[in-house]
Amino acid sequence: MKPSAALDLLSKYVTGETLLRHCKTVGVAMRYFAEKYGEDPDYWESVGILHDIDFEKSPDAHCIACVDLFNAEKADYPDIDDALIHAVQSHGYGLCNDVKPEHKMEKVLFTVDELTGLIFACAMARPSKSVMDMELKSVTKKFKDKAFAAGCSRDVIRQGAEMMGVELNEVIQDCILAMRSKHEEIGV
Repeated sequence: MKPSAALDLLSKYVTGETLLRHCKTVGVAMRYFAEKYGEDPDYWESVGILHDIDFEKSPDAHCIACVDLFNAEKADYPDIDDALIHAVQSHGYGLCNDVKPEHKMEKVLFTVDELTGLIFACAMARPSKSVMDMELKSVTKKFKDKAFAAGCSRDVIRQGAEMMGVELNEVIQDCILAMRSKHEEIGV
């Protein structure tokens, strides 16, 4: 699936500006990691864009309602496959379902979903309101402050980094760099 098709599909189910920006930001991070790992950047970005497709309309069935939604859209979006559906479901592992991230892409998605939110909050707390002048130590300091961006689960981020087999600071730094790479598109 191409990111443009993913954005088209997402726009049918998500209208809130904040959630749209978050989905695009996760897509940007997924693309960065796909390029780093030599994977398909369009596919990974598309999965990132679509990861919260059911959240606005079905918050109580998040990562569950997406299955029926994707199946209903297969005629118009033939690139939707079982792997994409599993990946989207797996980012809710331990939070709203028991679909475990198994593949590298799923482990990255599980991690960067929460991490991009934390980094965005860190950026908004800066005078510049930007990731362009943000350093790793700024995020790690806020990471330790449980009251800051309390909705971003540090446990999920840590667990995700462990699943990925990557040091936490490396994942944070890569996510900052990913967000810098498209900062104008995601507004940070």
